[in-house]
Amino acid sequence: MRGTSSSRVLWHWWTVVVAVVSLSFLTTLAAGMTMKYQINEEDVLSTVIGNLAKDMSLNISDGSKTNFRMMKQFNASFIRLREKDGQLTIGERIDREKICKHTIQCLISFDVVSISNEQFKLIHIEVEVKDINDHAPEFPRKESTLEISENAALGTRIPLDVAMDEDVGSNYIQNYQISVNSHFTIDVLSRADGIKYAELVLMKELDRETHASYVLELVATDGGNPSRSSSTKINVKVKDFNDNSPVFDRNSYSVDILEDAQVGLLLVDFNAVDPDEGLNGEVVYGFGNQVPSEIRHRFSVDRKSGRLTLDSPIDFESKKTYEFDVQASDLGPNPSPSICKVVVHVQDVNDNAPEITITPMTSVTAGIAYITEAAAKESFVALVTIADKDSGANGDIHCTLYGHNHFKLQQAYEDSFMIVTTSPLDREIIAEYNLTVVAEDLGSPPFRTIKQYTIRLSDENDNAPLFSKPVFEVSLMENNAPGAYITTVAARDLDIGQNSKISYKLLDTYIIGSPVSTFVSLDPATGSLYALRSFNFEVLKQLQLCIQASDGGWPQLQGSAIINLKIVDQNDNAPSITQPALINNSAEVLLPKDAPSGYVITQVHARDADEGVNAELSFRISEGVASVFSINRATGEIYLNHELSYEVYENLRITVTVSDNGTPSLTTAAAINFIIAGSLPIDRNVFRNKIDQETQEGDHSIIIIVVLAGSCTLLLLAIIIIATTCNKRKVDNRGHSHSGKEDDVQAKGNHSDPLISIHSDIVFDIRPYSNKTTFSGLNQRGSDVSCRSDDGTCVSEDSPCEHGDKSRSVKSEGFSNVPSYGKDAMRQIKIWKGTSYATISAREPHSGKDSGIGDSDFNDSDSDISGDGLRKDDHQNNVQNGLWACTSECKILGHSDHCWSPAASRINCNLAHAFAKTGSFPQDTLRRENYNQAHIPKTVGLQSVCEKVLHREYDYITS
Repeated sequence: MRGTSSSRVLWHWWTVVVAVVSLSFLTTLAAGMTMKYQINEEDVLSTVIGNLAKDMSLNISDGSKTNFRMMKQFNASFIRLREKDGQLTIGERIDREKICKHTIQCLISFDVVSISNEQFKLIHIEVEVKDINDHAPEFPRKESTLEISENAALGTRIPLDVAMDEDVGSNYIQNYQISVNSHFTIDVLSRADGIKYAELVLMKELDRETHASYVLELVATDGGNPSRSSSTKINVKVKDFNDNSPVFDRNSYSVDILEDAQVGLLLVDFNAVDPDEGLNGEVVYGFGNQVPSEIRHRFSVDRKSGRLTLDSPIDFESKKTYEFDVQASDLGPNPSPSICKVVVHVQDVNDNAPEITITPMTSVTAGIAYITEAAAKESFVALVTIADKDSGANGDIHCTLYGHNHFKLQQAYEDSFMIVTTSPLDREIIAEYNLTVVAEDLGSPPFRTIKQYTIRLSDENDNAPLFSKPVFEVSLMENNAPGAYITTVAARDLDIGQNSKISYKLLDTYIIGSPVSTFVSLDPATGSLYALRSFNFEVLKQLQLCIQASDGGWPQLQGSAIINLKIVDQNDNAPSITQPALINNSAEVLLPKDAPSGYVITQVHARDADEGVNAELSFRISEGVASVFSINRATGEIYLNHELSYEVYENLRITVTVSDNGTPSLTTAAAINFIIAGSLPIDRNVFRNKIDQETQEGDHSIIIIVVLAGSCTLLLLAIIIIATTCNKRKVDNRGHSHSGKEDDVQAKGNHSDPLISIHSDIVFDIRPYSNKTTFSGLNQRGSDVSCRSDDGTCVSEDSPCEHGDKSRSVKSEGFSNVPSYGKDAMRQIKIWKGTSYATISAREPHSGKDSGIGDSDFNDSDSDISGDGLRKDDHQNNVQNGLWACTSECKILGHSDHCWSPAASRINCNLAHAFAKTGSFPQDTLRRENYNQAHIPKTVGLQSVCEKVLHREYDYITS
């Protein structure tokens, strides 16, 4: 910068022009305005240009949230903005000649956004840089030489060198001056582009013999204050007389040329005529001596033909007018050239596409604008500036935005548009928008510029963490190890970055009086849940935990979920017997001595601290006289299988085992001692009903067993019916040879069987057999037993019959005389009914093999003693003895050695033994071995009596 500081101060001035532009902004974007300021170039750094808050009359207090933000642009570094109040200062040295060369008006334009209470205000700033006279005019040459003929006419003009000044306006060259002389003067002219130049004009005739040359000084002065100037030396030589000079058809030419003209285009075809002959009349063409090199590079003149052509491309946007001189001279001695002025006007064509500049309000990456997703409708996003170097219609631009209807263009000011939102935004739905800005000029043909632009939404913490479901059902097996992993709960947050970082925690609650943190722990980073203690299902069956997930945004948002932690039962508790009360794992229970079969003695109650299948209990008798007692597996009721006998009064002890249904099954056992008590309780029937009720409430397995057993029973019944039918037909075929009297007797016996009436209500239960040999029970209760023969004599008690089992007690309730016949004869059995006898006839089978009644080993094919031999030897004795007599109980239950008369033959013992076996000896093979087998032939008479009893479904069991 040139000039003194005082002069710079005098020239330093700036004004503020505020132009409020009425724009139809939307609600979030207040009416825009353009602020205009002026500064001088070369002003010192930090020079205050203006204050937006004051200039816009904004009331900004200390607590106000109003601030200003500059939108970055290519020339924004020249100006600095203080955000709190909008103060503008010079940021760096400004040289007008660099940023605005040869331009009358030099502007620095940028945009500032004022943000106040969520309201955006776009402010367009134009800072005009005023020129100072910091450059002096300069001539291209410090010295130049001119030749002029001594016979040149007055008024002849000779172009001079043009001085250049980088300043503009009043600081540009305003005047030329020439040194004082007697023959020449200058004329100052302006070219079409505004450049001033001077021409040397001849005012007085020349005489070479008097003055052969002249030295002149040309001075160029600008209009600055103070003015600046420069000078050049001109040497004028007077040449000898030349009769004629070439003459152009025209003194000047003005040519219009399109800027896209092809190189070699003919612009002007000059024609100059010299009337002389020979070399003096031969004309050549060329540029004048003052034509600058730029013209010589852009155009060319053919020396002989004088054709002016375009030598290189031209650009309307670079220079619109070219003005230069073309001269013509002959080849004679001392030629005197003629000058023709040429002005070339460049015409604009639409050869420039529009330029698009997008300035985002917030940007981190080039080509990407950022806006918060919380921005309200019609918020300002970016500024779009368009420009076209062409002029006229070629420079008129139409701008359009494509990509998404969430954004639109709103015109801010001339050639500037704003991208604003049209609706609320949500980053979680659309995180990024790819927009397309299209700028198209109105030239012919039109040029179009397309620019892609990306708008990314910055995340706001507007989404709370969300669990996949509000309630989680989780189970944990009891007796877990402390620190055992339980589960992991995870929440997701649709936000990103810090807003999506989730931490977990347990909400403070109390479980059975203790904080939840003493039961479980939660990893705050992963949401994994761990047990801090070993859980016991019997103490705590379920925990309800409340989990809270918090994000890392501001303000912080939370989401919660509930975890229902169910403790799963393990079979870790054995059943415990609560009733009857146990002492040293045993109990004593009273048992009435006359308790009937099915009598419920007691009920074992047990409980299991577990639940479900692990608490399903079953009862069984594991030790003791299980044949005397039975237990309901489901209810634990112990009942009597059959009436007690005196032989089993002692050692009535069982062990009851209670098992659960867990895996593995746990078991508890207790010993129960039965104490024989007095009479049967009054509520005897109640116990029976209870048994029936419990039976009906049995589980499904019992029902299945019953169904299967019923099916088997039906099958067995069908087989029995078929077998009975076949047997009946066989008997009918044999019965045709017998008398009708025998049939009548049989029929009568069938309808009036005293055994049926006597024993119709008696059920004999299975009882264990004692190994004792005492007959005290028979001695006490059998005093009324009498044995009679067919003649009414009593049978002696010293019977030769002996049985292996002497512990049975038989009660006599009547007796019958049984006749003995030979083989293939009818036998009669008389049964004493108390006042008279009933006679039943039976037929002796022909075969000596097993009759099929009972399970006697005698007469079987594998028996060691043959019954046939005995029957052959004793046939006559049986006939002579006639009827033999026994008590009625002997006939049903088996014979004893106290019921036979001394005269009874051994066959009666065998007969009694055969009937006794029909009366069901103990099924246990070990016990059966203790009985002495009596080898007596079986008779049809006794067999028929047994069959009659069995057919009536009486179960006579010895006890």
